[in-house]
Amino acid sequence: MRFVARIVILTALLAGMIAAPATARAAAKEQAPLRIAFIPYENPEQLIDNVRPAVRFLEKRLDRKIKFFITLSYSSAVEALNAGKADISFMSPLPYILANKQTGAEAILGEIYRGKSYYQAKIFVRKDSGIKTLADLKGKSIAYVDPISSSGFMYPHDVFIRAGLAKGGLGKPEGGFFRRVYFAGGDEQAIRSVFGGFVDAAGVSEYSINLLKQKERDELMPLATSLRIPSHGVVASKRLDPEVRRRFVEAMLELNKPENRKYLRYLYGTEGYIQVNHGTYKPVADMARKYGFLKK
Repeated sequence: MRFVARIVILTALLAGMIAAPATARAAAKEQAPLRIAFIPYENPEQLIDNVRPAVRFLEKRLDRKIKFFITLSYSSAVEALNAGKADISFMSPLPYILANKQTGAEAILGEIYRGKSYYQAKIFVRKDSGIKTLADLKGKSIAYVDPISSSGFMYPHDVFIRAGLAKGGLGKPEGGFFRRVYFAGGDEQAIRSVFGGFVDAAGVSEYSINLLKQKERDELMPLATSLRIPSHGVVASKRLDPEVRRRFVEAMLELNKPENRKYLRYLYGTEGYIQVNHGTYKPVADMARKYGFLKK
């Protein structure tokens, strides 16, 4: 009987050793989805459909389910990282600087547009508006994107400061230079507001013009251009497992390969990605301190 008991125990132990790897594999498949936040540079409903192909590509490469969502605003993307509701976020530079300060999030990837790792903001007006210079906008209206947008507020704001037309500070944008200041919520909404004649000007990314049809673009012209801004990027939560982060970066860089580039046009139309770090965004942090977004 003792012999039989030993056989039973040994069999049970061996079964446990065999079952353990299978259990581990099952647990891996049941791991929580990777949560990715996208900022609404364009129409949010359209953006949801646009990013699906790229998300499916990443799911296959990572062998992991991805849960993605469009944030309501730039600040809500920062809050999603802060509250642990997002592991990864696509972000413009100023929201990243704030996310880094508040949550310890780190920039891991930067976008390439037209062969450049930087871009600029522009002040657009209608060609038929009679507005020829920045000074002509005194007492008129302007649409920006978001109060914590880089190219959609801070850098266009800096354009007017550098021209000596407005005062610094963010309590009352442009220090009373404009009759009214709007925040449209997205680049497409802002550029369309000036095209439609709802406002006299828009301070937006230089690439916002591409969100209009060609006939619509021909109705607008830029009055001024900002300083260079490091490109939009991809940010990782400090809570994200380093191995998952490494694999995500590898998967994203695979999008640069010729056979995968078709997916890039769904990710805000970028041409590719490069690895970056916090130092890449130092110029943005310096300007953020200048205008009170960050404490000095």
